[in-house]
Amino acid sequence: MSNRLFQGVLPKLSDATGRTVGMVDETGSIFACSDAELIGKVAVIDVVAVFEASEVKVFDGNAYCLLEGPAANRFYAVFVTGEDEAARHYVKLFAVTLGCMEEFIGERYDRANFIKNVILDNILPGDIYLRTRELHFNNEVPRVVLLIRSTRGSDPTVFEAIQLLFPDKAKDFTINVNETDIALVKEVRTGTETRDLEKLARSIADAVHTEYEGQPFIGIGSLVHTIPELAASYKEAQVSLEVGKVFDTEKKIISYDFLGIARLIYQLPKRLCGMFLQEVFKRGTIDSLDQETLFTIQKFFENNLNVSETSRKLFVHRNTLVYRLEKIKKLTGLDLREFDDAIVFKVALMVKKYLDARPTRY
Repeated sequence: MSNRLFQGVLPKLSDATGRTVGMVDETGSIFACSDAELIGKVAVIDVVAVFEASEVKVFDGNAYCLLEGPAANRFYAVFVTGEDEAARHYVKLFAVTLGCMEEFIGERYDRANFIKNVILDNILPGDIYLRTRELHFNNEVPRVVLLIRSTRGSDPTVFEAIQLLFPDKAKDFTINVNETDIALVKEVRTGTETRDLEKLARSIADAVHTEYEGQPFIGIGSLVHTIPELAASYKEAQVSLEVGKVFDTEKKIISYDFLGIARLIYQLPKRLCGMFLQEVFKRGTIDSLDQETLFTIQKFFENNLNVSETSRKLFVHRNTLVYRLEKIKKLTGLDLREFDDAIVFKVALMVKKYLDARPTRY
């Protein structure tokens, strides 16, 4: 438990009792106190007597007591001004209170560190089950990992904005992965669907957007039902961002469940992709298609291979579009008006985009 957290509590205890309340370490140095002027000074005490005693000790007008609790830090002691019975009562009470608080906060931080090790695959499977029981995790609830990638590098305000959105630190964990990525491990209700997760991601994006100009990219992994599966959900969120960067650069929120054929292409060996392109365009190369032709193909696919609707959207005569499609057939050997040929061509375009984004020799 940090000094800052202790310092936030002590003034409230002082207000409630009308006494100065502070804390010392094993050297006798005052590191937190309701009277800020005392911080950094050394208390006039017998350090050995205070830190080896199990009862209240009085020195120089102050009552001292070690923190108490199953996991309390035995190198911290609390003091209250006064030598009377009330001071002894207060210091004993505060020792228990602060000891329990330290235990609770320490467990929370341990849980967050544990979850970070799980998603990053830094812990053995057998240890995961053991730590899950020790830290009292509910292993029967669905969880998901969302990966928030900032376009401006490290920015603490982004992390704080996400933490404010999800204040329940016992269920939701916000984790700094690196300079650009923040992982959110979120506990969700049973029956939550991918569309619900995308709404959640949009709320995160809006919250982050209010803190700095620019929308983050958010990858959404699959829902999982055990703690060990969180590593897989995190990897899926990573893949979502990488695939989105290649195939859908305009989209800011990408769900692994909706990647479709792009996910399959991304996982194929590049050499195999290169061989596929060479086979598809053996009668010509895709590079021979100019930008106008590629734009026509894109609109034709968007309009479900409907010639009349596509020509209307392109503001061209129907015969002009037919001429362009015939030209494509002549160059590539694929008639986009035929469903099977259209599928092959669509996949080939995606493979070409993938290889252009990740150049390799094939």
